[in-house]
Order: sequence, then C-alpha cells, then structure tokens
Amino acid sequence: MARYTGPKTKIARKFHEPIYGPDKNYEKKPYAPGMHGQSRRRSKTSEYGIQLREKQKAKYTYGILERQFRKLYAEASRRGGITGEELMKLIEARLDNVVYRLGIARSRAQARQLVSHCHIAVNGNVVNIPSYELKIGDVVSVRERSKSLEIITDNLASRASNYAWLEWDGSNLSGKFLNYPERADIPETINEQLIVDLYSK
Repeated sequence: MARYTGPKTKIARKFHEPIYGPDKNYEKKPYAPGMHGQSRRRSKTSEYGIQLREKQKAKYTYGILERQFRKLYAEASRRGGITGEELMKLIEARLDNVVYRLGIARSRAQARQLVSHCHIAVNGNVVNIPSYELKIGDVVSVRERSKSLEIITDNLASRASNYAWLEWDGSNLSGKFLNYPERADIPETINEQLIVDLYSK
C-alpha cells in the first residue's frame, strides 16, 4: 500500500504544527534548517494555495492518499448536511483512525500496520483494510492471538485518550463505534471549509 514515508519533522514545519504527534525535533527547532531558517521570507500565498495547503494538511494528518480523499469527499457531498463536517466524520470512521483513537496504536501509521498485518477484528471478523469504513455499532477489537503482542500491550498500558463517540472495554480489548463524532469533538485543527472551497472550484 502506497504511503508517505519521508521525513515527518519537515512536514510538521511546513504546516507549523506537529501533525504526526509529539516531535522532539520540531519542538527544538520549529523552523526550516540552516542559518536563514528563522528569517526566511515567504511570498504571499494565494487563496488557492491556502486551500491546497489545508487539504494536504488533512491528507498528511490522517495518512490518506489523493484518490481515497477524493472518494471520501464525493461521499460527503452526497450526504445531507454540511459537506466539510460530513467529510471529517467519514475520515474519523476509518478503521485505522479508530484503532489509533482507541489507543491500540500510538500513531495512525502504526494503526495501519496493525490492521494490515491482521491484528484487528471488526465484529469478530479479521479486517486487514485500513480504510475500512465503520458503521454505528461496530465493535473493533484486538485479535485473540494478538492480545499478547508487546507493541499492543505497551500502547494500552499508557492509554489515556477517551472520545465521546467511542466506548472502550478494557477487559476484552475492544471498542465500540457509538456514532459519528460531532465536528466540535474532533481535536484536529483542520479548516475543512477550505477543502470544500478547493473541490468546489
């Protein structure tokens, strides 16, 4: 599966925030390297450039490629409601994202790897497609034979995040997708309206 494997700190500096999570290199130097990194002048960004940057930010944050992103946008535009908010709800319902939100993985990249390697089940059936869209009521769990994996036990030992749209069952290492999240409950600082404006051109 194609995915971005380049330097993550460089991307964080591009968007002026650690979009991949805690990043010591970014915290130490949140600007471009070199003696002119802090004082580098940037030309004024056009309206299109601002919209494109926001879309790229969303794609990098969630690890979604262009074709997948277009399909998600098309589905969001077919739904009733505000297109941008529907887009964010669909992205949050992806299996890899939910595995990350539940704390089974420490990053979305690691969540994709766990799903691809058949360590995750949905409603008792192993699913190895990271982009699998969950439905309300679906139960995401760690596969029985994978519950003793050190990487999973370590992640769950430091699990601290709780989200209103997910219900965690620590005894069974499973989580239930209760509903699609409201936009206000999604912590990512993405301006989805700029993405809608870009695709509406």
